[in-house]
Amino acid sequence: MARLSREDRQIALGRLQAGQSQSAIARHFHVSQSTISRLWVRFQATGSVADLPRAGRPRATTAAHDHFIRLRHLRNRFLSASSSVQALPGPQRLSDQTVRNRLHEAGLRARRPHRGAVLTRRHRQNRVQWGNQHLRWTVRNHWRHVWFSDESYFLLQRHDGRRRVYRRVNERYAPNCVDEAPVHGGGGVMVWGRSIPLEGAPWCTSKGA
Repeated sequence: MARLSREDRQIALGRLQAGQSQSAIARHFHVSQSTISRLWVRFQATGSVADLPRAGRPRATTAAHDHFIRLRHLRNRFLSASSSVQALPGPQRLSDQTVRNRLHEAGLRARRPHRGAVLTRRHRQNRVQWGNQHLRWTVRNHWRHVWFSDESYFLLQRHDGRRRVYRRVNERYAPNCVDEAPVHGGGGVMVWGRSIPLEGAPWCTSKGA
């Protein structure tokens, strides 16, 4: 089960104080309801959502180290944990797993990135503008008269899929978390298709090199 970062704890506390149920908050953050319950009990007892002191081995990183690791990976989501070990200032050496643990505490976990086309700022602006212009369209009055078509070029040579991105929950399609993939050689097949709402339509396939 995931562990809440300090930022998520503050957000969860605000939702609790606003009257939202513990079960709804737990579903939002993908944690158990008991995690939210303990957070609420701790806040009522101490007035804080910070971790209580724990016995055992001292923490390997300082607050400055934690801030450096978190900020570095927020600026570039595709950095590896080992690269942060090398870049960490000071003589102290950390393990890759320690860096991953600090990223987990910040709500950042290594996941396979969504692969998408390269989009410029103009592309994104045009998409938002188009979406706003058609926001109130309905199937009955508008979309049923529109043909939808798309095409995709499937490469014979693909990325090995080992690259990972450190991101938070619900950041799968965030621009800085998408692995942009420009079209390149290697051969493949072009697939084109179209459909009409409420009406079936055949698929057309075009092979290309």
